[in-house]
Amino acid sequence: MSEPTDSGGPSSQLDFESGNHRYSIQRPLVSHPDYDTLLLASRQHVRGGPLKRVILKPILLGNERELRTRALEEVSLSRSLRHPNIARVLGSAFNEEMAYVVMDMGHGHFLLSIMDAATSVGGKLSQGFAAYVAAEVAEALDHAHRAVDDEGRPLHLVHRAVGPMRIRLGHNGRVQLTNFGAAWSELMGRIPTPLGILRGDPAYTAPEILRGFEKPEAGQRDPLTPRALDGRADIFSLGLVLLEMLLARYPLDPPDRLWLDIEQRFPPEVRGERPSSLLPLSILANRVLHFGPEEVRLATGALPEPLRHIVTRALRPEPAERYQTAGQMRDALRGFLQETGQHPYGAKQAKAEVKQLFDQASDLDKLPAYSIVEIGALPVPPDMYLEDLDELDD
Repeated sequence: MSEPTDSGGPSSQLDFESGNHRYSIQRPLVSHPDYDTLLLASRQHVRGGPLKRVILKPILLGNERELRTRALEEVSLSRSLRHPNIARVLGSAFNEEMAYVVMDMGHGHFLLSIMDAATSVGGKLSQGFAAYVAAEVAEALDHAHRAVDDEGRPLHLVHRAVGPMRIRLGHNGRVQLTNFGAAWSELMGRIPTPLGILRGDPAYTAPEILRGFEKPEAGQRDPLTPRALDGRADIFSLGLVLLEMLLARYPLDPPDRLWLDIEQRFPPEVRGERPSSLLPLSILANRVLHFGPEEVRLATGALPEPLRHIVTRALRPEPAERYQTAGQMRDALRGFLQETGQHPYGAKQAKAEVKQLFDQASDLDKLPAYSIVEIGALPVPPDMYLEDLDELDD
């Protein structure tokens, strides 16, 4: 089956010119209802020169004017986020139909695809890998949480969407946090999120964002944006990602009776920014709200005590009981690696571990390995080609 030539996104205009560059959309990188659509494209200056491979992220929330404004906002925000652990935003692009954020396309894979590869070979990511990746993301968050605008004013930025599809590992083992499009900040002039819309990834949302419907604060304009929202919400999200890497399964979807009779605390009428193809937002939200110390204790029972302590503290329901800065969580994770003799576990070791996983998962004689989110990360099994041909015959 040939590689798709359609963009797979909301725009049918595959080649267009914007500003000083020409763009040619090649294929989808991510086309999944739970995540932002991402398109692989090439970019070249209108006066000629080398082609550069980039990622285009279509902006979907808002009317035509808001689409352009939101794209420009994300680019403006990125100027305050210059850090090697944060993926670069190159600018914005517009055609007659769509607004795009243009992002750097480094060689590598999203963390979710790496976790898929580990599952495909029946294994788990090593504890060293999990601690290293989480520490590098915490480093990126610490920088983002301290960011200031062009006038030196604190932005009080919160990513709000930390999850395996916003963390990317390069082929060189470098970890980068991506996609600040759902971020909350005090950047002047930003378009507010519509009331009752949950930005970011509901599967990794911190409980304080959801509790606004139970106990709204005085003067709280939006139940999903607490007045005291700060970077500690991202620490909870990162704690869930860390636990998922260690368990090789999503922590709030265990194969037992934990969630059969939970009290419904989150209203079903609240909508996510995009519909989930897995579970309704209300079910995910209620699981987060009930993921307390006892549930964390049961989930972390097989972990070594130092690592268990880090995960437990990151996942405390109350922000005041978590790490107070992402830098504190980073230091704890790096301390764990050093104390357990896994230091240095760094980019070189991560690169080797990921390469071994993908080498094993790509052997179609042994494994039906494929990625349903990051297109092309893992090969499509032969039986799926046959299914595609059957559908074409129909």
